[in-house]
Amino acid sequence: MSEARISAPAAPAGAPARAEASAKTPAHSQTLSRGIRALEILAEAQSPMTITELSEALGVHRSIAYRILRTLEDHSLLLRDSAGRVQAGPGLAALARGVSRDLQSAALPELTALANGLAMTAFLAVWDQHDCVTLVTVEPRHASATLAPRPGTRHSFTAGGPGIAIQSALTEEQWEQIAPGQPYRTEARKAREAGYSVSHEEVIPGTSSVAAPIRIPGQLPAAIAVVYVWTDKPEDELGAQLVRAAAVIEDELR
Repeated sequence: MSEARISAPAAPAGAPARAEASAKTPAHSQTLSRGIRALEILAEAQSPMTITELSEALGVHRSIAYRILRTLEDHSLLLRDSAGRVQAGPGLAALARGVSRDLQSAALPELTALANGLAMTAFLAVWDQHDCVTLVTVEPRHASATLAPRPGTRHSFTAGGPGIAIQSALTEEQWEQIAPGQPYRTEARKAREAGYSVSHEEVIPGTSSVAAPIRIPGQLPAAIAVVYVWTDKPEDELGAQLVRAAAVIEDELR
């Protein structure tokens, strides 16, 4: 018996050429995209923004920005102060808790122990398409200054210890499959042998980072890392502590 085939109906004669193009390109919601971009802008902003500032950042008319903000405000994803300026709202925190929930729960005690034990900022980074993204950050107690990459901070895999660590948990063949065209760094090969990665002044000028990969069953690897300006602790000692912390997290996730 021959296999039946279902074909899409032919376009009517004289139909615009763009109809064919739209059939090949997945449809996207412009409104949803703008709303998400507005949240990204507010999350990255150093202070509350006016509606005019946000509309300019979005590249849309003020009235469009206002409608987007009203919708986001209804879901507690942003807040407006008495002057009408807007900032990220508590609803975002609730959403963030659901991202890699098990990984966050397993990593938080180890991040806290590293931050306080080493007097350094400790953080958890994960894979996000083409970038390495900070998921959780813990500052040491009584820190006089912060170096923290805020949750949501992203940077390319071509820079930074966490990205190197995540790469090192994958073979070069695996990396090529999931990130075609992105280079597999020489530092990742070294990290694969050492068990941890080191980088200097690649993401934040004047700082260094040490990171270790976290291998998660059925998922892409993550990384636990510390960042610092100066330390008298040898890098191999820091690396060993991060490797131990990563192993504890991996055991929790099994």
